[in-house]
Amino acid sequence: MADLKLNELQRQRQEKLDKLKETYSNIYPQPNLENKISTSDAKEKIDKEVLIAGRLMSLRGHGKIMFADLQDRVGKIQLFFQQNTLGEKMSETKLLDLGDIVSISGKIFKTVAGEITVDVQKFQILAKNIRPLPEKFHGLKDVEIAYRQRYVDLIVNPESRQVFETRTKILSEMRRFLDDHGFMEVETPVLQPVYGGAAAKPFVTHHNELEMDMYLRISDELYLKRLIVGGFEKVYEVSRDFRNEGVSRFHNPEFTQIEFYWAYVDYEVLMKFTEELIKHLLMKTRDTLKISFQGTELDFSKPIKRLTFKDAILNKTGIDIDEIKTESEFKEKLKIKNLKLDFKGVYGLGACFDALYKEYVRPEIIEPTFIMDYPAEMIALAKRKENDPTKIASFQLLACGTEFLKAYNELNDPEDQAARWTDEQKLADQGSEIASQFDVDYIRALEYGMPPTAGWGMGVDRFVQLVTDSATIKDVILFPSMRKEE
Repeated sequence: MADLKLNELQRQRQEKLDKLKETYSNIYPQPNLENKISTSDAKEKIDKEVLIAGRLMSLRGHGKIMFADLQDRVGKIQLFFQQNTLGEKMSETKLLDLGDIVSISGKIFKTVAGEITVDVQKFQILAKNIRPLPEKFHGLKDVEIAYRQRYVDLIVNPESRQVFETRTKILSEMRRFLDDHGFMEVETPVLQPVYGGAAAKPFVTHHNELEMDMYLRISDELYLKRLIVGGFEKVYEVSRDFRNEGVSRFHNPEFTQIEFYWAYVDYEVLMKFTEELIKHLLMKTRDTLKISFQGTELDFSKPIKRLTFKDAILNKTGIDIDEIKTESEFKEKLKIKNLKLDFKGVYGLGACFDALYKEYVRPEIIEPTFIMDYPAEMIALAKRKENDPTKIASFQLLACGTEFLKAYNELNDPEDQAARWTDEQKLADQGSEIASQFDVDYIRALEYGMPPTAGWGMGVDRFVQLVTDSATIKDVILFPSMRKEE
């Protein structure tokens, strides 16, 4: 019945469109409205003539007078149509529908009730709405519509528009902050002959002219570090990355990262820099350092807590990872502690530690925390700590059980990097789909000499989730990945 009703409404609107065709040769005109002002500015023009344009979001009244609400990108304003002013043109108001896009010329006045209103003197239908707008989104089905038909969501849900305006501001402020600290924005390949920079499964494509398989990048790390080798000391990129993996509350196969690399500093500098950056972003977008995410209060006004990976696991599980040297020892410890893990797709001791951490530790880390000094087996591109080569000089920022960024001292020893990648290839031979590839050209670049460097990468979508208190990553990506529509 709902479809029949929709079709009937569409039929009625189509009939109105046909009526307009009888009067106008062009029912989708292209007037020059560069002098139009916003509804917000119009409200400041009492007793003055204005030109505005936007979408009709309500219609009230009939006959010789009619009221409507016009919405543009900044807000709404009331319209007043009356026979005395419009004359024969008043009959055309019968052809108006909710959702129509119109231009309005008129004089601003204030009603007896105190509402600022446009006394319409001229109007033009610029685009007819054939498909009726939903009144509200309710329930799973409508949420699905919001993600598939984002254009509808943005029309009827001002809070969605606000989320994406905040996202744009976050990106602008991150760029500004990095630019102001001497970083240079660059661009690196999206299509790569060898993928790298993260532990992830890539999307594969084929280049016909070059007759070779290529990969959509999973990270831009290795190219940015090639630029460090080339002599740039501070570089960053806002990159669209792709990982052929699952979809979840915090994962989308296509996502946005910001990565930067800074020569001649270490990860201790980056931890301080991270705190400054986050405070800058929160103050610019929220005007506070204390925010709420899904009911949990987070305070970024105080120093971010620091906790080593080893101590985080020891505190939550009672397992000292320093005592474990093999996968069999790891599994024996799990039995002793009566802890269960799914080992599907888990290859290597580093992956075992990571699986334990993600299952039993990470969900329990609520307040903002830097988890530091991961085992060397976990990140093949990170530099070992001088005082403990079994660990890497690394950190992640966590809050509410979720990772928002990762950073580490970059491995610049070509011999150690080659050995680490050789170990990764052994994991790939065992069946790992996320093991790193061996990048011969990158080893060659390191052999020219890369200065000591620290690198940093943030998942922009997740951070926007945090700042806007959005429950799922789909709420902060304009067009998230979806299954094929039925």
